[in-house]
Amino acid sequence: MNMQFTEEQEMLRKFARDFMTDNCKKEYVRAMEKDEKGYSDEVWKGMAELGWMGLVFPEEYGGQGMGFFELAILLEEMGRACMPGPFFSTVVLGGMTLLESGTEEQKKAFLPQIAQGNLKMALALTEPAGTFTPDGITMSAKSQGDQYVLNGTKLFVNDAHVADWFLTAARTHAGTSEEGITLFLVDAKSPGIAITMLKTIASDKQAEVVFKDVKVPRKDIVGTVNKGWPIIQRIIERGAIGKCAEMIGGAQQVLEMTIQYSKDRVQFGKPIGSFQAVQHHAANMATDVDGAKFITYEAAWMLSEGLPCSKQISMAKAWCSDAYQRIMTTAHQIHGAIGFTMDHDLQLYFRRAKAAELAFGDADYHRELIAAAMAM
Repeated sequence: MNMQFTEEQEMLRKFARDFMTDNCKKEYVRAMEKDEKGYSDEVWKGMAELGWMGLVFPEEYGGQGMGFFELAILLEEMGRACMPGPFFSTVVLGGMTLLESGTEEQKKAFLPQIAQGNLKMALALTEPAGTFTPDGITMSAKSQGDQYVLNGTKLFVNDAHVADWFLTAARTHAGTSEEGITLFLVDAKSPGIAITMLKTIASDKQAEVVFKDVKVPRKDIVGTVNKGWPIIQRIIERGAIGKCAEMIGGAQQVLEMTIQYSKDRVQFGKPIGSFQAVQHHAANMATDVDGAKFITYEAAWMLSEGLPCSKQISMAKAWCSDAYQRIMTTAHQIHGAIGFTMDHDLQLYFRRAKAAELAFGDADYHRELIAAAMAM
């Protein structure tokens, strides 16, 4: 079994690593946590010029024509660097959904603009129930002539404050089942939308978005009326494996930081890395990192090839969520008190690991899906 990346994929990784090293230093990450927007236009423009926004879009829409596997490589490097900004919301959640389920008119209108870095999107899915199941969607969408009127509240909407368009799930038919859910493209500047920023553990940009009598034309429906849940499931799956890619990037960086610290930190006249207990801790971390990489890239490859992979995605998300927590706990043990200070970089990864653990379903949620896939 050949697990090596192609020359083109290695080149993508190198370019991404070099770009992050030059443009996403930890000083920048810390500054963007406090910045109102959360990213710089200069860095965003640089990413667009490298073709990252359109990496997975066909050339006819201004993209590079690559697959999700290559996108996972890029996301891993972003996770390694703690790259802030609306890339994940715009490309993974928004653009890829339109590529798969949008009309030709929607693709031509949105994808080239995303590829050029001129358009940003946000997914408005979760509500106060905080679930990733159909019964958690209660926002109403009432038919009114040639448009729908949306009313309801969405929570934990990443990058809502900078989005040009929302990809919004609402009920066009009352109930709690999969039937009756429709996906809409909503202009973020529409009257009746109110955005309130939330304080989060990762200091990322999440918001509460309230829709009050927001009018959406019928042409802005993604997919079919009342049949939006299968599309949402695909969004959750892409989001879950995308987060896994970010997590393995962060986990690899934490492992390297911890190994270097254990070599530099001297106690009792010798580096703490020479002690067997510390060595075993580092070995456990390395085992978790490599296991997370293999299970993530297997699922990413299957998704890229169009193979059925719902179970593999859930396996990856469940494993990576737990593994990253173990890696962070062990890293803090080896670093000792210095690792708990805000001046140290370790806390940047710890906080993002906790946020990623919950994104698109925690480990228990995905274990339930795995069990269901095994007909249990």
